[in-house]
Amino acid sequence: MVKLAVGVSSIADMAELHARQPGDAIIVRTRMFPKQAEALLAGGSLFRVIAGSIQCRQRILRIDTGERDDGVACAIIALDRAIVPVLPRAMRPFQGWRYLKAADAPPDLSAMASSTGDLPPDLRRALGALCLL
Repeated sequence: MVKLAVGVSSIADMAELHARQPGDAIIVRTRMFPKQAEALLAGGSLFRVIAGSIQCRQRILRIDTGERDDGVACAIIALDRAIVPVLPRAMRPFQGWRYLKAADAPPDLSAMASSTGDLPPDLRRALGALCLL
């Protein structure tokens, strides 16, 4: 599953926001309940679009129904606190979230050569856009 990280400019910003959220999981609320929830719970992740590219993912722990502060029904997605950087992939803005096929998911940076993981995020994104990573 892919979702925009609104108001976040980097993975570090996301980590800072997550540090302020109490509990053992990160909670994301979304209006629609995923029809493929069962598949997502079988090892799926929420990939986050930051600054125009997919940059990281977090494992989905559970999906529940709930209500927003205004009383409107929503889906509550609980994520693992660990943020896993992935090879950046450009993605245009969209509303809500999108399903991402496993074959189309960008690889984790840790799975790549260790030298690319040490690159600054802007350089990784630029090299990825040029298909050099």
